[in-house]
Amino acid sequence: MNLSVLPVTFIKALIVLFPWSLKRILLQFLFRYQLAPTAHIGFAWVYPRNLRMDTGSRIDDFTVAVNLDALILGKFSSIGRSNWITGFSTSTTSSHFAHQPKRSAELLLGDHSAITKNHHIDATNKISIGSFTTIAGYRSQFLSHSIDLYSNRQHSDPILIGDYCFVGSGCIVLGGSILPDHSVLGALSLLNKPFNDPWTLYAGQPAKIVKSIDKDAAFFSRTIGFVY
Repeated sequence: MNLSVLPVTFIKALIVLFPWSLKRILLQFLFRYQLAPTAHIGFAWVYPRNLRMDTGSRIDDFTVAVNLDALILGKFSSIGRSNWITGFSTSTTSSHFAHQPKRSAELLLGDHSAITKNHHIDATNKISIGSFTTIAGYRSQFLSHSIDLYSNRQHSDPILIGDYCFVGSGCIVLGGSILPDHSVLGALSLLNKPFNDPWTLYAGQPAKIVKSIDKDAAFFSRTIGFVY
């Protein structure tokens, strides 16, 4: 065991237990995190290299976010409880992903967007989720890295989810995938490639175009992210 790690880990554990008013001060002072006065983190282990939380954003209880270069939450965005968010920081000296010098282990969440609860987010490469988008339901997996069988090495690709999107429960989204603006990914679907057509319902394993979405649907024009 690396004893030099113990003091830092101990300090992090103590901070988790503190009330938010004190936790916020310590996170900003010790880790240089940028936390808006109205941002909030619950009883959660959230320690990326860089953290920026804008006005009204929040991270709920029992969420873990580690080994990330950056975690950025836009205005009034939220990450619900019991989410597991990990990556593979570019600060490591490991030989993994050495062939990808421009890779960045980031999770970016736009304004008024939400990741609900019990999801697994692997942000080994950048995962960008647009504004007014909801990662809904339970147990979806965003997996930005895998093994390249041809080169026999770990490889990663970014994932892009557009603005005003809805991702249903139990989906799997793989590296290199794109869900365009104003789109729905149906529950239990596998998104494994980039799509380009907005206002579209995608579903299936693997996902394919199912039908167009009515542009009058209120979800896709709301000005407040929270859905009553």
